[in-house]
Amino acid sequence: MTPTAAQRDERILGLLEGRELVSVGELAASVGVSAVTMRKDLDRLSRSAVIERVRGGARLRTAEEGPLAERLGHRVGAKRAVARRAADLVGADAVIAIDSSSTGYYLALELADRTDLTIVTNSLRVASQLAERSGPAIVVLGGTVRRTSHSTVGFPAELLRGYGTIDLAFLGVSALSPEQGLLERSFSEAETKRAMASAAELVVGLFDSTKASGFGQHSVVPATAVDRLITDDEFAEADAAPWRALGVTVDRAAQAAPPSAAAR
Repeated sequence: MTPTAAQRDERILGLLEGRELVSVGELAASVGVSAVTMRKDLDRLSRSAVIERVRGGARLRTAEEGPLAERLGHRVGAKRAVARRAADLVGADAVIAIDSSSTGYYLALELADRTDLTIVTNSLRVASQLAERSGPAIVVLGGTVRRTSHSTVGFPAELLRGYGTIDLAFLGVSALSPEQGLLERSFSEAETKRAMASAAELVVGLFDSTKASGFGQHSVVPATAVDRLITDDEFAEADAAPWRALGVTVDRAAQAAPPSAAAR
């Protein structure tokens, strides 16, 4: 039976992940369709800005998940607002998990002087920054180094649970939806985030509002496993409402302080 468009898309994106270029012929053969159908699928995905067409084939468009230094400089005001709101949730003597997302990095900076905390992370950048301060205790997860995100991936979930209960897992996302939950572009990052979530009492998704129209093909956790979402104040109420209907708390953090009375 010919696979549906959604099934073809999932297979195409899986084949493209981690590859510089995959030819039309290889994609068509692997998905089980003709070259003509494959070219139409690639054209459609290209128009959606999910992939990039190149001569003879295609590759993933990964600008949003590009080198960490680039992501740290994107929408900084929104990410810092989200990080400040997230930091307010962290109580005394808490054990928390922070992933390798750029918003997670800004959260770590907010908590850098909290000497009562333990932070479990797979982010080498977070660990390095915190190591320069006399703040939280730091637990760095082992695994394989992923250079684009300055992170480690592949740490077994059962070993993570062996550290004891994590009070809060703060997880950045590539995309999200009430139907699919939290999503990641990278399979290995999704696995690591899932391990963090499985060991945590509460799961908190962190994202700037552009991720409402973002893309991610790998599930981290379903919407029913999310306790809270923290985003910026440009996240539309129409997008927040379906999450609230599922019982998820949605916080929209202001990106700038309101003007003072004197300014008015």
